[in-house]
Amino acid sequence: MSEPMFEKVALVGIGLIGSSLARAIRQNHLAGHVAISTRSPETLKRAEQLGLGDSYTTDAAQAVRDADLVIVSVPVGASEAVAKQIAPALKPGAILTDVGSTKLSVIAQMQPHVPAGVHFIPGHPLAGTEDSGPDSGFADLFRNRWCIFTPLPGTDPAALERLSEFWRRCGANIDTMDADHHDRTLAIVSHLPHIIAYNIVGTADDLQTVTKQEVIKYSASGFRDFTRLAASDPTMWRDVCLHNKDAILEMLARFSEDLASLQRAIRWGDGEKLFDLFTRTRAIRRSIIEAGQDIDAPNFGRQVAEQPAKP
Repeated sequence: MSEPMFEKVALVGIGLIGSSLARAIRQNHLAGHVAISTRSPETLKRAEQLGLGDSYTTDAAQAVRDADLVIVSVPVGASEAVAKQIAPALKPGAILTDVGSTKLSVIAQMQPHVPAGVHFIPGHPLAGTEDSGPDSGFADLFRNRWCIFTPLPGTDPAALERLSEFWRRCGANIDTMDADHHDRTLAIVSHLPHIIAYNIVGTADDLQTVTKQEVIKYSASGFRDFTRLAASDPTMWRDVCLHNKDAILEMLARFSEDLASLQRAIRWGDGEKLFDLFTRTRAIRRSIIEAGQDIDAPNFGRQVAEQPAKP
C-alpha cells in the first residue's frame, strides 16, 4: 500500500460532505490519521460508532492541532466562528480549505483569521444529496463530480496542486475560478433551483391545506422531483441565501422576467414560442448526460428503486 498523502487530516464538521470525505480518505488511504470534530456530542458519538475517524472531539482547535490538511464542512454562516476557534492551533505549512457553496462570504469570514504560513484555499465540491448527518455519507459521493477552487492572490501553487490531487484521489474533477464568478455560476445552477423547489413545495403544501387537493397522492407526475431538492438541509440553505444574496437576487430577477415571458406565451396561445423553449431546454438535459453528470435511464433510474421487494 502506498504512503498516505497526509499524515493527519482534520475534518471540522461531519455531515454528508464530511462523512463522505472520511470514507473516501479511508478507502483511498489518503491519511495516516483522521481527526473528527463537531459541536454536537450526539453526532460525534455516531461518527465514532461508524468508525469514520481515528480521534474524535467537540473541540475543533484540538482536532486541527498538527494536521497537515484541515477541511471545514460547516454551514457557511458558521465559517467565521470556526476560523476564529481553530486559527491558534493551525500549524505552519498546513492547508486549510472548506466545502461551502458560497465563496465570497466564506473568504470574507475566514481569511482575516488565517495565520501567516497557513495555505488557505477555498473550495467547493459540487456533490450532495438531500440527506444529512454522518450516516448519509458514502465514499463515492465525489466520483466524477466537480470540485471548484477559488484561490486567493499569492496562493502557493504546490499547495494548490497537493489539495487538487487529494480531491482527484477522492474521485473528483478539478476546476478553478475567481470567487465572484463562482457565486454567480452557483446561483443559477444550484441556489436558484433549490429556492424554486422550496417555493413550489411550500405552495403545494398551502394548496393541500386550503383546497384539499391530492398533492401527495399524485406527486409522481413531477412534484416529487422538486421535493428531493426541497428536502435539503434547512440550515445550510438558509445560510446560502443569506450569504450569496446579491447573486441569488440577480438570478431571481432574471428568472422572474423569463417567467413573465412564458406566462404571456401561455396566455396568448403562442405555441411556437412554447415549442422553441421546450426544445431548447430539452437539449440541455442531453448535454448534462453527455458530460457524465447524470445517467440516461428511464425515469431517472427510479424503476429499479420502485420495484417491489422480493419475498
